[in-house]
Amino acid sequence: MTSSIDIFAGKLLIVDDEPVNVKLLERTLAKAGYSDIASTMDPREVCDLVDTHDFDLILLDLNMPHMDGFAVLEALKARFETPPPVLVLTAQSAQEFRTQALEVGAQDYVTKPFERNELLHRVKNLLSTKLYRQGLERLNESLEEKVTERTQQLNETRLQVVRRLGRAAEYRDNETGLHIVRMSKISHLLGEAMGMDPYQCDLLLNASPMHDIGKIGIPDHILLKPGKFEPEEWEIMQQHAQMGADILEGEDSDLLTMARDIALTHHEKWDGTGYPNGLKGEEIPLVGRICAIADVFDALTSERPYKKAWSVEDALTLIRENRGTHFEPSLVDAFMSNLDAILAIRDNHQEPG
Repeated sequence: MTSSIDIFAGKLLIVDDEPVNVKLLERTLAKAGYSDIASTMDPREVCDLVDTHDFDLILLDLNMPHMDGFAVLEALKARFETPPPVLVLTAQSAQEFRTQALEVGAQDYVTKPFERNELLHRVKNLLSTKLYRQGLERLNESLEEKVTERTQQLNETRLQVVRRLGRAAEYRDNETGLHIVRMSKISHLLGEAMGMDPYQCDLLLNASPMHDIGKIGIPDHILLKPGKFEPEEWEIMQQHAQMGADILEGEDSDLLTMARDIALTHHEKWDGTGYPNGLKGEEIPLVGRICAIADVFDALTSERPYKKAWSVEDALTLIRENRGTHFEPSLVDAFMSNLDAILAIRDNHQEPG
């Protein structure tokens, strides 16, 4: 890092009310190899010059009209969160002046008349520190950008895995995968209607496809049975909710935490007669209540090998009839208020025929 820093490219500002002192400093610095040197004999201009030129080092006199060097240091500290380093260059050799200058923000202090090599070494040291710190900041910014990019890639990979997990369960149930597309988009829409924030709605869109992941653990002779389940078969079928939660357990990401809640609770009912835990009302997470109505509507209006698709009108009738029993009343109201958008989702993602 150090070898790559060109201190001679540093921007210098000389602040001194004596033209002779300014000329001497300019010649000394230029002869040493510095090329970006500015100066002012009016200390009142310093803050504006720093604001527009982003200097790397200020060489500051103390005894000046209008504002002395101490006032300039105070003004820099008040105006800038990180002002450029200041090398005080003054005829004042008393210790109290040196101490005061350092207390109000100067990084170094050289008395006039100065010894050329000492001054250049102090300038070099201050510039090296400043430019090295800038280099570290740029490196950190670059690393942060790379970490952000990598995190985005990992999140996208996670989403791809999540979607494929959801589709794996649907394929076991003779689905094309479009059920989870429709169901997740309807869930997202209802999440917005129920006042969920954009981040939570985005999680819901991506977590809801895993609502039936537990079906992976249900035997084919039960899962694919075309007729009515026997009581013991229905008991096994109901286990898919807990199985799904168990599959998704142990991951602390927001996405999979929500997916677990959905898998576990999307068959609970508002009146407490659902499964697997007989939760009632707001004991059921909002995302579970939302996915319940989205899942039922799409399942009813979709054709399966073991049933015909219901008409939209019949499905809506069932949802209305189950307002306050199976479904949260306010969710049914939100569903009906957004019916046009829900039907558009259904139309835009039809099964291939």
